[in-house]
Amino acid sequence: MKILSFIFLLLIAALQYPTWLGKGGWLQVRALQQEIDKQQATNVLLKARNDALAAEVTDLKSGLEAVEERARAELGMIKKDEIYFQFQAHSAAAVPSPALESKN
Repeated sequence: MKILSFIFLLLIAALQYPTWLGKGGWLQVRALQQEIDKQQATNVLLKARNDALAAEVTDLKSGLEAVEERARAELGMIKKDEIYFQFQAHSAAAVPSPALESKN
């Protein structure tokens, strides 16, 4: 009777092996699911970037305002008959303070 129980126990273990450790088993499915989750997160980021780029392309194709904006910002271009003013902020080192002038 002991031998028969031992044989059944071995048979059950042999049947459970593919479920847990074999090809397509629980461990492999878990590892593949983690890879899928990582790839889906990457895909979400890439889709957001692609959507932003597609919107920019559509904007550039549809109107001249985006082209004009880029020309002004990136190339420093101005329109014909337009006057360009550039203001510079005064730094603290360039402007002497009244306290320093009184000591001299």
